[in-house]
Parts: sequence; structure tokens; C-alpha cells
Amino acid sequence: MEQSNNLKQAKHLVVISLDAFSEDNWGEAKKLPNFSRLIENGAFSNQLKSVFPTHTYVAHTTIVTGVYPEKHGIHHNNQFQPFVPEKEQTWHWHQRDIKVPTIYDLARQKGLKTAALLWPVSGKSSIHYNLPEVAAIKNENQALKVIKNGSPLFVAGLELRLGKKRKGIKQPYLDDYITLCAMDTIRRKKPNLLLLHLLDLDSAKHNHGTSSEEVREALDRTDRRIGEIFQSVKEANIMDSTAFFVVGDHGQFDIHYAVHINNLLRDRGLICEEKGERKWRAYLQSAGGSAYLHLRDDDPEAEEIALSCLREAMKEEKYGIEHIYNRRELDNLQAVRHIKYAIEAKKGYIFKDTLTEFTVDNYLAKGIKNGNHGYSPNKSNYRCNFIASGCNIKGNLPLGSLEMVDIAPTMARVLGLDFYPRDGRVLEEMMK
Repeated sequence: MEQSNNLKQAKHLVVISLDAFSEDNWGEAKKLPNFSRLIENGAFSNQLKSVFPTHTYVAHTTIVTGVYPEKHGIHHNNQFQPFVPEKEQTWHWHQRDIKVPTIYDLARQKGLKTAALLWPVSGKSSIHYNLPEVAAIKNENQALKVIKNGSPLFVAGLELRLGKKRKGIKQPYLDDYITLCAMDTIRRKKPNLLLLHLLDLDSAKHNHGTSSEEVREALDRTDRRIGEIFQSVKEANIMDSTAFFVVGDHGQFDIHYAVHINNLLRDRGLICEEKGERKWRAYLQSAGGSAYLHLRDDDPEAEEIALSCLREAMKEEKYGIEHIYNRRELDNLQAVRHIKYAIEAKKGYIFKDTLTEFTVDNYLAKGIKNGNHGYSPNKSNYRCNFIASGCNIKGNLPLGSLEMVDIAPTMARVLGLDFYPRDGRVLEEMMK
């Protein structure tokens, strides 16, 4: 696979993933100085369709591979760990979990320098300069885990130069620090491909709801960070040869009810306790706005009971089950292939794994303002935003409807590379 010399190309591409940057933020973003600069001078869409389920790690893996989850294999943020509290669960932190090559693999093979900061599923990857998104669980040390799974000398250098400016891992301090790291990396390393993941907006929606003042403040901070990244590119003297992508990975909806969905299976005897240990014949792994039904092999009775249980529950509004997907429907969603059934929540509902005394938690009654995601990407008013600007990108160009699988092959084309076989297309119309 050779670099395409006949194609216009940038020497540098900065990809900024804004977690939960979705169509409901578009009007506000267009009013802000750095977002508006990107939009006016670039190609854009607020109709970027994500993947199923609309989870951060699933979508980000599609962004860098150009294929749907059925091929890349990342089906959830977390690995399947029944009964393990969420804060103690292992996530899909490592590139080894991805079943296909990535854009950063290709860039490295072609002699380009790659860098990533908090990019999901990038631990122990081929990225030259990598500060991966990993989290310490149980008794692990966070700093050591980052060094072990990233690029040790690069991570250590960032810590020596910038560590004193870090104020903690909560927002907005985390994104402020990671932006400083991105600026330092651009100035010192001048990577040909930089992948940056910012989470401030997602946190604001989760914690305060999708239309809160905190969300507007997070957008303001994000706009400021984009401006700071522009400035670092200028200081590195690479602005004329740099292209920028800003991409959202999923939307969020306001949540009114949380349903502890495994209670239903427990009540039908599919989850039980034997000698102090929990056992399952069927188990629902929540993805927020959806959930996978896991079934024990060679247990058709459990499958029949579980489906009967869910069909009955679907008739009751309080459980918030909008649809039960079969395998044919999951194929249409290009979902991972080892799951036979999944359930979809109605807007305003989420599913939770945990077994509790009560099944439905009424957030409205408690005055809890909360947003969440994980629904089908086909839900209305749930698309993401995409902006491309800079070197060899046309200006003021609406792109219309896009697919998340289109991003990776378009990244490759911007850098003058031919991508691996993929499900998406190159967005040729935005190239000069």
C-alpha cells in the first residue's frame, strides 16, 4: 500500500474528539469564536450517525478503523463482567482488543509520526507518543498504569514539564491539562497525526442534563481549548500544512428513570445465589440506553424464559423497554456478532446492571438531573457533529448526512494515504 502522491494532502492532521458533541449543541457552537472559525473555513455536518451502541469506546474504535463494531469487535466500554461493580470493572483499554488495523497503524507503517492523548482503546498500541485513557481500579496506581500502557519516556516528559499544572482528574481540570499536553506535543513533536479526546462536555451532560447552564459553560471552555490548540500549531510553524477534524462520538438524552433490568431476570430464577456466590443463566449487560442479553451456552430454556420475561415487561410503561432486537435486527445495526438479543430503552430511560431491592429509580421524583447515551444511533435528534478545516479542505461546505465509518478513510486521504478495506467512504467532496 503506497502513499497516493497524486492526491492533495496535509502533512499534519489534528483530530479532536469532543465526547457527546451532538446536534443539540450545534446552534450554540456556531456562535463561539473558534468553532465558528472552523465551520466558516471548513466542511461540516450536524448529521453524523454514530454506531450501536452509542458508547464512547465503540464509537472511537469505529472512528480510527472505518468499520462497524461487527468487524472491529469493541462492543461496549467495558468487558463483560457480571456482578462486578462498575467502578471495579476492566474496560477495553488496549489496542489488542481491536480486531482490525487502525489509521495510526497505517500512518506509522508509512513513516509518519503519531501521537494520542486520552484516546480510547489505545493502551499498548503502535502510537509513537501515547498517553492512553486508562483508569486505576482496586489497588492499582494511576500514574504507573498510564506509563505501563503508554509511551513511558513521552509520558514521563509530560509529567516533568507539566505535572505541576495538573489540578486533578475531575472536569474541567482534566481537559485543561490534556489540552496543555496536546499543545506541548504539537510544539515539540510535530506529529503527522494527533488524536485528542476531550470529555468536559460529556461530563457536564451526565452530571447536569443536556440543556443545563453547565453544558453551555463546557462548550465555552471547549472553544477556548480549540483556540489554544490553534495557537500551538502556529507556534510550531505548521499551520499552513495542518488540517483539523472535530468530531462528536454520540449524543445524550435527559434521563427520568433508571431501570435495574436484571431484577426482572432474578425474579424469574435466571439469576440466583448459591453458597454465597451469584450465578446466572441469563444476564443483561447495560449500555445505558440499551442492554445486551447474555445467555449461557446450551441453555435454550433460559433463552425462552428470558425472552418471555422481557416481552411481558415491554408491555409495562414503567420498565421503559422500547424494543427487543433479534439477531437479524442487530445485523442491520452492524452490532457485534456474538450477541443474539439486545433491548432498547425509550427516551428518558436507562438500564442498569445492578441488582437492587427496587427495580425502577425515579430520577424525576428525586430531582436528579442526568444525561446518558448508549441508545440506537437511529434515535431521532441524536446525531453527532463533524467539522473539517485547514489545509486542502474546502470552506463553508455543508456535508449533509455522514456515517462514523467515513472518518478513518477520510483521515487517511487527508494525509495522502490509501486506507485499509473499510465500511465507510472518503469524503472526497470536501477536498480541494
